[in-house]
Amino acid sequence: MIAPLDPQLRNIGEPGGRGLILYDGVCVLCSRWMRFVAIRDQDRTFLFTPIQSAYGRALALKHGIDPDNPQSNVVLIDGTVNLRSDSAIAALSRLPGYGWVRVFRIVPKPVRDRLYSIIARNRYRWFGRHAACDIGGATFADRVVG
Repeated sequence: MIAPLDPQLRNIGEPGGRGLILYDGVCVLCSRWMRFVAIRDQDRTFLFTPIQSAYGRALALKHGIDPDNPQSNVVLIDGTVNLRSDSAIAALSRLPGYGWVRVFRIVPKPVRDRLYSIIARNRYRWFGRHAACDIGGATFADRVVG
């Protein structure tokens, strides 16, 4: 696990720096999302932090997300903060073979965000909840900020 003061976090989310995905580590869907991106992220563009970590909690508060009831993940990349549907598009479009996902930006943001909000609101009921925060185990330990 990467310590929050690690020098590699200095330019996190900045142009030319690595991206960071903040996710809900007790949400089964969100944890699967983190693993989906991590497995396909061959260039290791992204680091990850669960909202349940001190680093993740501080990041959530900084971006107006309630860490006790998160309704969005956050993708910091290329100097931008992406929330709700923009976060999914920002992350996916940087994965090999998924650049086509950018086409979803033609769907009006209120429509995309409405669908995202419905899923976010029901994610525990539909997909379940982990008893403890999922950080991806040893496989992803060198990419998780804790």
